[in-house]
Formats: sequence, C-alpha cells, structure tokens
Amino acid sequence: MADALPPIVDLRQSATALRVQRGVMRMLRERHDMACYAEVPLANGRRADVLAVGPRGEIWIVEIKSSLIDFQVDRKWPEYREFSDKFFFAKPPELEAGIFPESEGLIVADGHDGAILRDSPDTPLPGARRKALMLKLARLGADRIHILMDPGPR
Repeated sequence: MADALPPIVDLRQSATALRVQRGVMRMLRERHDMACYAEVPLANGRRADVLAVGPRGEIWIVEIKSSLIDFQVDRKWPEYREFSDKFFFAKPPELEAGIFPESEGLIVADGHDGAILRDSPDTPLPGARRKALMLKLARLGADRIHILMDPGPR
C-alpha cells in the first residue's frame, strides 16, 4: 500500500513529508547509487531529514519542506551545510519552487519518485568530519537493522 508507514519512522513527519521522503530516497538510490538514511542526528544537535552516501563516499543532506509555513518557520537549514558535500531542499510538486534560495539545490518528489530541479554547489567536507560522520552512519545503520530484527528492549 502506497500510504503505509515505513517500518522505521519517528512519527514527527506529516503525511506529505513522508511521501516526499520516499520519493527522494527512491530517486537517490535508483539514479545516483546512493545509500539513504532518514532522520539522522548530527553532532550539532540538528537532525537531517535524509542523508545519502554515494559510491565514492560523498555525502548529501536533503531538508524536506512540505509547505510554505514549514519553510518560513524553519531557519536551521544553513547548519546542515557543514555536514554534507551537497545540500538540497526537497518539496512536494504542489509547493512553489520560487520560495527556496537559488543558492541551494532543489528536489521535487512525491511518494513514487523525485527529480533534481537545481543542483547543489559542491562544498567538500573536511576529512576528519567525513570520517566521524561515516562511523556514525555505520553504527546508526546497524542499530536500525537490529531494531527491525529484535524490536524488544534495547
């Protein structure tokens, strides 16, 4: 069923945001060979909506905005740049693209697929930060698999 919740979800996202997340992750996996994580806590206390790792270790962060008000009230997005090589906003098809800064990447997505409307500038991560983030992602991925395999107490 297209509207079923994914097995790992923290219930803070709207139905629209979850649809955009699904389309973004499908597009990144299928067309860019990226492994995707949803809701990744970062060292600065922020949480990336989607964090993707490419085949050469490149790291992209995607910040999902499901409505105009969601974009207007959330000004933390510049803090994601220091944790990614590329930063994108993602939006549903019905949200105007013109509200997003021209300086940032932009993706449009629905529950089935997505497309990059505007590429993000490359801002390569320092080696030490990349290493720390990759270690965090390896542990996060293993923890999430464990939760799916054994949903009991941790």
